[in-house]
Amino acid sequence: MCTCRAGAAGKLTVVVAALILALTGCGGGPSPRVWAASVCEALTPWRAEINKLTSSTQQQMTAQTTPAQAKENLVRLFAGAEEASETARRKVDEAGIPETDDGEDISKGFQASLGKVRDAYGRARDTIAGLGTGEATTFYAGVRTAVETLNKEYDAGALDTSRLSSEALRQAFDEVPECR
Repeated sequence: MCTCRAGAAGKLTVVVAALILALTGCGGGPSPRVWAASVCEALTPWRAEINKLTSSTQQQMTAQTTPAQAKENLVRLFAGAEEASETARRKVDEAGIPETDDGEDISKGFQASLGKVRDAYGRARDTIAGLGTGEATTFYAGVRTAVETLNKEYDAGALDTSRLSSEALRQAFDEVPECR
């Protein structure tokens, strides 16, 4: 239960404090539905960017470009995916902690997954940036290895809302329009 003490600050302080408590729900986090909607709003542009990256990466792997051009394009693409993943992670953090059992652990788990994906893209970017472009066969073999590693790391950090420990959050992810 929330309590306020006016003390010497007067009625204005009590009114302001009451308003703040009413608006914040005494410091509680967002409901499962509100939190799920916020998370899905954060993940929708991220997923679109990742899908675009995947398509662009496949095109780069088959395009008739020089290794130097492919390297520049792939480094830029992976940097963009790394940035998009960090933006999504930050927005999940800004969504707060859902008002549910294990809410803090669930929020941290989402952020950790997005952090792992972000880091995987960063490592892929760095690996490709470090490849030599003098020999096309060697370069593209290095790119394939970097992409295979990225895919494994990405899968290991994947978000799976069907395995949440909170029934209220699982239901919210299934029902809110932002997650469809």
